[in-house]
Amino acid sequence: MTNRYSLKLAHINDTHSHFDPSRVQFLLSHEQQSYEVYNHSGGYARIGYQVQQARSQAADAGQDFLFLHGGDSFQGTLYFNQFKGVANADLLNRLAPDAMVLGNHEIDAGNQPVKQFLDNINFPLLAGNMDLSQEDPHKQDKLTGHPKLFDYIPEHRSAKVLLKPLGDRQLAIIGITLDQMKEIARPDEDTHFADAIETTANTVATLKAQGIDHILVLSHLGWDKDKILAQEVAGISLIVGGHSHTLQGDFSAIGHNALPYGYRVDNTPILHAGKYAETLGLCDLEFDDQGLVTSLAGHNYFMLDKHLLIEGEQEVTAATYDALKRQLMAHPGILWDDELTEINQVITQHYRPAIDALEHQVLGFVPKNLIHTRLPSKALPHGSEIAPWVCKSIYHETRNLDIQVDFALHNAGGVRQSLNKGTVTMADILGRLLPFALPLVKYRIQGRYLYQTLESAINSATNNSITGTGAGSFPYTYGLKYCYDGRQPLGARILQLEILTEIAGEMQWHSVMPDRLYSGVSSAYTASGKEGYQALLSAEQQESIEALTLPQAFIRFMQREEGLHGVMPPHVLYTSHLDGH
Repeated sequence: MTNRYSLKLAHINDTHSHFDPSRVQFLLSHEQQSYEVYNHSGGYARIGYQVQQARSQAADAGQDFLFLHGGDSFQGTLYFNQFKGVANADLLNRLAPDAMVLGNHEIDAGNQPVKQFLDNINFPLLAGNMDLSQEDPHKQDKLTGHPKLFDYIPEHRSAKVLLKPLGDRQLAIIGITLDQMKEIARPDEDTHFADAIETTANTVATLKAQGIDHILVLSHLGWDKDKILAQEVAGISLIVGGHSHTLQGDFSAIGHNALPYGYRVDNTPILHAGKYAETLGLCDLEFDDQGLVTSLAGHNYFMLDKHLLIEGEQEVTAATYDALKRQLMAHPGILWDDELTEINQVITQHYRPAIDALEHQVLGFVPKNLIHTRLPSKALPHGSEIAPWVCKSIYHETRNLDIQVDFALHNAGGVRQSLNKGTVTMADILGRLLPFALPLVKYRIQGRYLYQTLESAINSATNNSITGTGAGSFPYTYGLKYCYDGRQPLGARILQLEILTEIAGEMQWHSVMPDRLYSGVSSAYTASGKEGYQALLSAEQQESIEALTLPQAFIRFMQREEGLHGVMPPHVLYTSHLDGH
């Protein structure tokens, strides 16, 4: 007789310090009229309530229960900017996950914040391909041997495994994170990441040899790589993932995507739960003796305010309001604003006062919406409208420190969102636009390496390279402008590169000479050669500007200019065939 093993699962990922409910938009229709419906969803107090309910339901039904976090708790809001992970640990402890996988943003500032986080959490942090075998044993914040960290076992080329009960069997949980961590984050030099697929395959084989067939991979690889993982590694029962901010579930009726929840690749279901603590994944699973998921019933859920804000071309009558609210209430992926009072009180009393003060500190004014898009498009042929202003700010504020630079260069992913018309507050910059407090770096570099840097960064952003790192690599500049043609052979795609030069008190554009030295300024992240910027490591010298971080430069620029006025000249002369076709 085949036994059935039942599990109730709750999961979140990429919460990025969004402790409060986040603003969300739905597109609804009534009587052939379309309406934009705005609301606030999620947040830790609402997630806490729903997880508590699910845990109680599992206990009443005799089910095993798991609550998992798919990584990237850090960064994203003023809460992280102000409290540097302390609030994250505190509030996650109150949610009580069974495990979390290490995300790339946990290690943006090196290993020290990870060590502090491990010291403060009450649950295991899984990083099964994080290789600490070369870690300096005398360093102050060493991670080796930490009891809360499930890292890599180099002699077996496999992961440390968390075991949880599943009926009369054991469920093994393997935590796997990005093996490109050196390219997109800032782990310490003595910390390495083994191949994600190879580590998973070796660990699964070891577990199978031990008679453990129920195997869950808690992944921070992203949607596309999770599908590859499921295809290439046989024997995985279930993947619970994060990193790509993928929302599963059929939300097409309310204006969102219709990606199936529990999408299967070779009989392995994959579960992701969106982003920013807006949604919570909840499902009931059944496994057979061999670890195969035979039944999966569940959904991702928004957790909404009971009051709706509705915009449309027609006046919104009471009858229309009620009809639109009924549409939301009827959707299987909608829950409401029940919350755990204890978590709400902790946020309100201990953490929000510092945030409220920043929300009221006005820096300047933006006369029009400035759209941030990582890549140029037909709608925005020169790309982001805000990233060039960020580059202009770091150029001018560096020069205001009497540090001579010729240009500024920054990656698109370092700017996180658009700026809306109106006043701009300290909270807008530190919490939303530029949440990463990266120091600036000045460097002197030959022109030939600027050609290489720009081409490599665009190749990576557009996947015109073997190892593309995503659209966040795309370069924005001030004092440089260029033309790129993806149809040309590698090494010849930058057709024209010019630098703004002061001659006799007049600013003029001149071609960048391959053998000439130029002075640039970038964030420490970009200057360290991440995400296609490896050629910057060929600089003759790099010098950290200790007195200035990326957000500080923009804040000072805003205060000095009292806003962003005028038209920013494009940094792209002509962008031809970004995709190479």
